[in-house]
Amino acid sequence: MEQYDMIVIGAGPAGATFARIADPKNRILLIDGNKTGKPCGGLLAPDGQKALAHFDLNLPKEILADPQIFSVKTIDLNEPTQRWYQRMYVNLDRDRFDRWLISLIPDNVQVVSGHCRVLERTVNQQHQQMYLVTYVDDQGRTIQAQAPVLIGADGANSKVRRTFFPPLKTRQYVAIQQWFKADSSEALPCYACIFVKETSDCCSWTVSKAKILIFGGAFPLKQCRNRFNQQKAKLIRQGFHLTEPIKTEACMVLRPVGWKSFCLGGENVFLIGEAAGFISPSSLEGISSAINTAVMLNQSMKTGDQDILQQYAKRVRWMRIRLLAKNVKCLFMYGPTLRKLVLKSGVASMRIYGERRSSL
Repeated sequence: MEQYDMIVIGAGPAGATFARIADPKNRILLIDGNKTGKPCGGLLAPDGQKALAHFDLNLPKEILADPQIFSVKTIDLNEPTQRWYQRMYVNLDRDRFDRWLISLIPDNVQVVSGHCRVLERTVNQQHQQMYLVTYVDDQGRTIQAQAPVLIGADGANSKVRRTFFPPLKTRQYVAIQQWFKADSSEALPCYACIFVKETSDCCSWTVSKAKILIFGGAFPLKQCRNRFNQQKAKLIRQGFHLTEPIKTEACMVLRPVGWKSFCLGGENVFLIGEAAGFISPSSLEGISSAINTAVMLNQSMKTGDQDILQQYAKRVRWMRIRLLAKNVKCLFMYGPTLRKLVLKSGVASMRIYGERRSSL
């Protein structure tokens, strides 16, 4: 059995960042369980850009996807109403982005591809509390590893959180996304945010990437696939060519509603990123929170204070408040009546040259 100082479960932006900046004296195992991709559209929002800029990191061109984005087209299919708003997103290949973050990790970290089967709290021969991780690697071998510290960076449906802590009091959705070959004759927006009240009280999106059109959305757990197909049918009637998908991706996504929508950990188990509940309830943007919580946990560990969890809680306090405050924005985005008033008023929207006013 391999022995480590820390085991990190999940190698997305949260896990990869924590492993990269952790004290190099630590021997760390990072288990990367990402096999299917994350259905997020692959856009890096300004908050995520800022989180990377704090490290003086610049994106290599190999992970960028065409075209780049300067606006979002907001569509309410129930009215119907549409508006354009200026937004600055970086369009990227999400899988290459995650691989790039992993490539920055130093040699003191062992990165393995695998799926965690069992997580257990145990005691070693020196009577120290340890965490035993049993995982299956990409060659099908069952391997066990042990460490006194366990980091959960494994997303909304975190196995680490579900094993050691009670369920979060939060809203849960399933994000479903499909990829399609783009029809060159289509005159569709590069990025569209779509609302249909019959299918979800959250949002859906379409994103263009070279010759690919992605359609996805966040749907309530009950009948999520039927809701996805129902909304896709509505878009097809609007002229979107969403037939014969190349691939389909799905995962759980959270929307925090209160202080108990977050869990930071306990007893040398720590949670970061969406595993801890950190994600914007309005935009579902989580990369910035993933990176920032990884930084704050690392800073808490380096203080020398024995109560790392208390230090971590102090550092993320304002993050929790800011994310919960975005529920006010949700009232205007996801409440049909208020959304209708905002879209009809045209507040903060852009005029698109050549578009008739009656179409706005």
